[in-house]
Amino acid sequence: MNTTGTMRALDEKRGAIRVEDVYATDIADLWDACTTPERLARWIAGVTGDLRAGGVIHATFTSTWSGPGRIEVCEAPSHLLLTMEPGTDDETEIEVWLVEDGDKTHLVVEERGLPLEHLPGHGAGWQAHLEDLGRSLAGEPSVWRARWDELSPTYRAMPVG
Repeated sequence: MNTTGTMRALDEKRGAIRVEDVYATDIADLWDACTTPERLARWIAGVTGDLRAGGVIHATFTSTWSGPGRIEVCEAPSHLLLTMEPGTDDETEIEVWLVEDGDKTHLVVEERGLPLEHLPGHGAGWQAHLEDLGRSLAGEPSVWRARWDELSPTYRAMPVG
């Protein structure tokens, strides 16, 4: 795994996190890991609800954040767009792209609309989640919290582009 993350400002108050990695599995398997509740629970969140475009879900992340979301786009096996906490001041978008790369799959996750001061924590969190995805694919357990603790100083020191 070689997860990389960046942070950028969208305006004077809000920003985005972009994290990506390449996984040693085919696009269908990685899509399944990113959209099937049983597999999501192994690396990022418990998810319940209507799991199709237009559907409303509830997610409880490893990070302990819990709340509603809406699936805006679900185009298997390459594109997913979610609105989290729709209709509130805390609304964000999480967009996921998967691209075949030979016998591997490139995954990009971007969360937009976060308060600028929260970018480092979310950046460390998303990187830890994507690393846990790799562990999940290898049958290994999550180490999210320990990894978030290790990554947080790096993201706090990282510039916001």
